[in-house]
Amino acid sequence: MTPERQFELLARGTEEILPEGALLERLRLAARENRPLRVKQGFDPTAPDIHLGHTVGLRKLRQFQDLGHRIVLIVGDYTAMVGDPSGRNKTRPQLEQAEVEANARTYLEQFYRVLDRDPAPPRLPVEVRRNSEWLGKMSFLEVARLCSRYTVARMLERDDFAKRFEAQHPIALHELLYPMMVGYDSLIVKADVELGATEQKFNLLIGRVIQEDYGELPQIAMTLPVLPGLDGKQRMSKSLGNYIGVADPPADMFGKVMSLPDSVLEMFWRLVTDADADELKAIERELGDAGINPMSIKKRLGERLVRMYHGEEAARRARESFEAQFSRREVPRDLAEFGRAAVTAAAKDAGRPKLLEFLLAAGFAESRGAARRLISQGAVSVDGERVGDPEAAQDPGHPFVLRAGRKMKRYVP
Repeated sequence: MTPERQFELLARGTEEILPEGALLERLRLAARENRPLRVKQGFDPTAPDIHLGHTVGLRKLRQFQDLGHRIVLIVGDYTAMVGDPSGRNKTRPQLEQAEVEANARTYLEQFYRVLDRDPAPPRLPVEVRRNSEWLGKMSFLEVARLCSRYTVARMLERDDFAKRFEAQHPIALHELLYPMMVGYDSLIVKADVELGATEQKFNLLIGRVIQEDYGELPQIAMTLPVLPGLDGKQRMSKSLGNYIGVADPPADMFGKVMSLPDSVLEMFWRLVTDADADELKAIERELGDAGINPMSIKKRLGERLVRMYHGEEAARRARESFEAQFSRREVPRDLAEFGRAAVTAAAKDAGRPKLLEFLLAAGFAESRGAARRLISQGAVSVDGERVGDPEAAQDPGHPFVLRAGRKMKRYVP
């Protein structure tokens, strides 16, 4: 594929590519020299799993890999112990080494849910590096020499630092070191291109400065959109609990997608699915058509994502289960059960238990008062028939399906 065609593909979906025109020139240079580009992205293993927000960068890396370029994944086992201040209004907690190591093992397995672990030519294997390889060996004098290549004044121009400085919020010295550390990573691995979310732009540009100062060809900075979380507003984050994990069970993944606001559907289709340009245009048209229910598009999105990470059969079952439980009000095949012993423990009269006591036994209510309120509000049904009397008795000798709102369990005597 020509450099021009590669550039057209790689630029799609990015926020910025800096300096302007540099990526096309680097692709042309690589073609003339018959060598692959070295494309870097760093991930600090600050949590056990990766989520769909991480896959925005990983999918762009996969495009580079499919074009025959070398992917260099930096597992930031050293920088994770320092803490990335990017986009934060306070100091990030520092992690212990054992926690970072445990997280790193999970990251390395989950990266290959998007990237190709055993590629066939022209794809190249992924180069995985831990930045403790070099950062952990630097002397204090070497750190001081590295820091001499950038000024405090320029560091404080960074948006998040500037805001904290203006608000008189503390900025610890180690936070100023973080951008220098990730910039030094780029020097060591000889990165041609570095990817990162928009909030990483400052770090990516510092990598250019450090490479140039050491006499190397400076990398191209490529920034990508930030994926919103389940609320559609804040960025997807494990710490905020608003994430869809790539290792989430199929039913959980599908259910989380169903909770997304309609306003972010186009962005999710564009950033985290394998939909091609024609399909994305069709999705955009459907979302703009008042006659089409966005729920149908959302279900297809949920099914697509489950298929990508768990396979065709899991995707089909996840959709069928959701529709059975919430759309057609049917009973899922894998419904959880509770038994007579739990009801007996909750009931005042084990021979003639009340429906509210079945709610307690199923774990649908924390107290008798809460169970009464659920029934009075019309939120409770037995085998699909709504029950409105809080004092209603229920025969403990026959099985039935108990529903309270969206919760559902099968009673088995």
